[in-house]
Amino acid sequence: MNSKNKNLLLIFYFLFLIFYFSSCDSNKLPVQEIAIERDGKVITVIKAEIAKTQEERSMGLMYRKSLQDGYGMLFIFDKDEVLSFWMKNTLIPLSIAFITYDGKIIDIKDMYPQDTNSVKSSRSARYALEAPQGWFSRVGVNVGDSVKIDKNY
Repeated sequence: MNSKNKNLLLIFYFLFLIFYFSSCDSNKLPVQEIAIERDGKVITVIKAEIAKTQEERSMGLMYRKSLQDGYGMLFIFDKDEVLSFWMKNTLIPLSIAFITYDGKIIDIKDMYPQDTNSVKSSRSARYALEAPQGWFSRVGVNVGDSVKIDKNY
C-alpha cells in the first residue's frame, strides 16, 4: 500500500471515529420521571428518555445491551395514529405500552430482540412507552391505567 492510500485510510478512520463518538453524544436524550396512575393514585414511576423527533424515535433503544427495571423510553408523536414498532438492531427484550393523547394505556405488548415483525397499537395512539420486557406486569401496570405525560415535551 502506498503512502497516499495509507493517508486516505487514516483520514477515513479518524473521520469514522469522530462521527461515531459525536453521534453517541447526540443520542443522549432528556430523562423524565413519569408517573403511572390508577384511580388517581400513583402505581409506579418510570425514568424515561424522551424521543420526540423522527431521528430519536427511529434510533429508539437500538444497540443497547441492557436496560434497568424502572427505566425506559417515551416516544412522542405529533398526531394520533396507529403506531407500529419493530426490534431491528434492538438487543434486549422489551414491553411496549401504547398510550392515547389523554394518557390512557390501550395496549401492552411484548417485543423480542432483533424481531423485524411489526408490533402495532390496536387503535390510534399518541405515545408509546418501552420498558424492559415484563416490567409493566411486575409493577402492576394494566391496560386502562393512566400515564401522566407533560404536554410540554
